[in-house]
Amino acid sequence: MFCSSSECKGEDKVIQEQGDVIAAEGDTVTLYCKYETTSAFPYLFWYKQDVNDYPKYVLRRDASGTENTQEFPKDRFDAELNKTSVSLKIQKLQLSDSAVYYCALRPTVTGNSKTLYKNLWSKDNRILHNIH
Repeated sequence: MFCSSSECKGEDKVIQEQGDVIAAEGDTVTLYCKYETTSAFPYLFWYKQDVNDYPKYVLRRDASGTENTQEFPKDRFDAELNKTSVSLKIQKLQLSDSAVYYCALRPTVTGNSKTLYKNLWSKDNRILHNIH
């Protein structure tokens, strides 16, 4: 995290333990992500990373709802948020959905107006989802 100990209030993290998911075209899969935060209103994000490509932003989920990017329509990509986890449901699977998926959490910092982001490849979330 990019903050000094006096700026950081609590430890925000995501935990992905599910591992590889095997599914067939047309199926529905759900990917799970647990999170811990001191924020009362957390923002959770899902990303998709194809082989030899950069991560692509899929959607953001918070208490007010889900906001998808145009490339990942809500009728196929949706997320459910509760107090300790956010799940990504992908419906009508296509071969092009095969990728690494990971979630991220926007940390909240008390007493600092700057938004701070964790390194998405930190040890806390190095276990990534891979759909084959």
